[in-house]
Amino acid sequence: MSKVSANRLLQRAEEEFLQGDFKMALQTYGLLLKDYPAMDEAKVGVYLSDLGIESAEEAQALFDYYQVLKQERENAADIIDGLIESLSTTKMQLSELLVDPVQEQIEYGEGIRYSDFLELVESRGSFKKAFEDIMFSTKVVITDKDQFIDFVTRLAKEGFDEMALNYLDATTTLFGDDQDVLALYNVVKGMKQ
Repeated sequence: MSKVSANRLLQRAEEEFLQGDFKMALQTYGLLLKDYPAMDEAKVGVYLSDLGIESAEEAQALFDYYQVLKQERENAADIIDGLIESLSTTKMQLSELLVDPVQEQIEYGEGIRYSDFLELVESRGSFKKAFEDIMFSTKVVITDKDQFIDFVTRLAKEGFDEMALNYLDATTTLFGDDQDVLALYNVVKGMKQ
């Protein structure tokens, strides 16, 4: 493959990516990697195209960021790789927090359903006491957006504002631009003051 065709192939892959055809972009970036396994643009393109199949907004944002980074920094590909790895880790942690309702029938092991946790709150007389009792030993299993909003709001009201913000930050990709969830940032910040 000549230098000109490698550049054309890279341009084609980027165009496919920008048009949202992530599967085709993934194939094109893959062709580039076959002949140029050390090409950073192709490596990042493969990562982002794969991510784009799952989440177009995330992939597009990271692609735009990468375009800026590669003009300013030599290690732009490493930075993007680290961000993608961080996203992957965050999603795995979220999967422990939020469970598919179909899986709700499965034994919870070290977890407690949110409805059961609320019963514990009632029996203990306060959210704070109940949460402090379980926070290091048991996971609270949240299965829908309303439970999540209630949980984060209660965390903030009881002084666990940093933890509430961590939950919010970890779920940005899960809930996207959901205005109810985004409004929680204001709730948490209002409780801090």
